[in-house]
Amino acid sequence: MTQNLNAYRANQAYRGAAVTVAPLTAVVMLFDGVIMFLKRAVEASEAGRFEEGHAHLMKATAILRGLSHHLNMQKGGALAERLFKTYNSIIVASHRAYGRPDAGRLYQKLIKALTELRDAWKSVAAQTAGSSPRSNRA
Repeated sequence: MTQNLNAYRANQAYRGAAVTVAPLTAVVMLFDGVIMFLKRAVEASEAGRFEEGHAHLMKATAILRGLSHHLNMQKGGALAERLFKTYNSIIVASHRAYGRPDAGRLYQKLIKALTELRDAWKSVAAQTAGSSPRSNRA
């Protein structure tokens, strides 16, 4: 039930952000959230606060699930399909890393990849800033 609640909250966060900012800006903000929650998960786990670390991990993956479910497959085509696979691969990798002795190192690799994705979205958002803010949904 907690997982469904997290997914619901991620969906609501996306919808709320989409109402107040351009969709691509919302995506960048959501990536910032994923990165922040993964960093917090690492910090909590390294401090022995495993339940807190797991809660942060669940929030991060809920945001990624929300992002993956809001892709427009018809409009985005192959790119949307690739993003869907990428987001879900990161979710799986995040869960597999949890509790492992090298989890911190694995999460740092995921955070690096997510930061690159975030920066790519930010670049796209900057390039399309002059276009209609409601038309740039991937």
